[in-house]
Amino acid sequence: MRQDSFSDSGFEKYRKKTRKEQFLDEMETIIPWEELTEAIVPFYPNPEGAGRRPIGIERMLRIHFLQHWFNLSDPAAEEALYDSRALRHFVGVDLGREPVPDETTICKFRHLMEKHNLGDHLFHLVNQYLKENGLKVSRGTIVDASIINAPSSTKNKKKERDPDMHQTRKGNQWYFGMKAHIGVDSRTKLIHSVVATPANVHDSQVLPDLLHGEETRVWGDSAYTGQKEAITDCAPRAKDFTQAKGSRHRTLTDDERSRNRNKSRVRAKVEHQFGIIKRQFGFSKVRYRGLDKNAHRLFVACALSNLVMAKKTLLRRSQLGLQASCA
Repeated sequence: MRQDSFSDSGFEKYRKKTRKEQFLDEMETIIPWEELTEAIVPFYPNPEGAGRRPIGIERMLRIHFLQHWFNLSDPAAEEALYDSRALRHFVGVDLGREPVPDETTICKFRHLMEKHNLGDHLFHLVNQYLKENGLKVSRGTIVDASIINAPSSTKNKKKERDPDMHQTRKGNQWYFGMKAHIGVDSRTKLIHSVVATPANVHDSQVLPDLLHGEETRVWGDSAYTGQKEAITDCAPRAKDFTQAKGSRHRTLTDDERSRNRNKSRVRAKVEHQFGIIKRQFGFSKVRYRGLDKNAHRLFVACALSNLVMAKKTLLRRSQLGLQASCA
């Protein structure tokens, strides 16, 4: 490990480690950098070729993850790296020796990831890594969907809204954008399946894509009511624990309301993942034009959300492994 230059060494006497630095230190420890970078190697420019030597894959991947964690655009990521010592330390940039990768370089790396659908690949690699660390998918799946808003304005170059996004009605309000459909394990609260669709696609239409087939129980809100046959086709041993739905002409009985409350205690776990993705990571509104680009962002966000959800377990295993190696 090389020594920091005077530009980043600092002489602060009363410095305190911030929550952002603590979070980045934890992510540094638990993320399998080697496995993730190996997945990108076949698509990355050859460093021995002609022209300017490309920036290291791991460094660019770290910047890409920072964009998801702190909801940064390409130019905002460059600005944040110049502004924050904690972010530079995480990426490995020393301003005394080199500049921060510019926004064009960051943008090109993101386009490379999108072009080769590497977000989906990273999502499955992270889940495999979690499985190897004892966080296996159990027999229960909670399915849910959430709307991610898109700009509905036509004040742009083409004078039109994004053709890949659509509007839908929820309650008495209309929304325009896409939908994030996820299947979450009922025990570990980890996402094991993701689907991105326009907002007008009904939740139940993608239900088969959210099940892994070995379930014994499937939970879902009233949008999945009446899908028992679809559940059985995908997971023959699964019992339907979706919410019972009343109507204007048929109100729910007290027994049905009681069962719905019991189901909601389990079903609420899926909201923890949406809380991380939409509140902590800020992915409540699309950043790019087109469904494919935003679907890629969704896959990466789900992979990183799983790591955040499993953080305590992974840190504990890392600490135990360190103690065993020192013994």
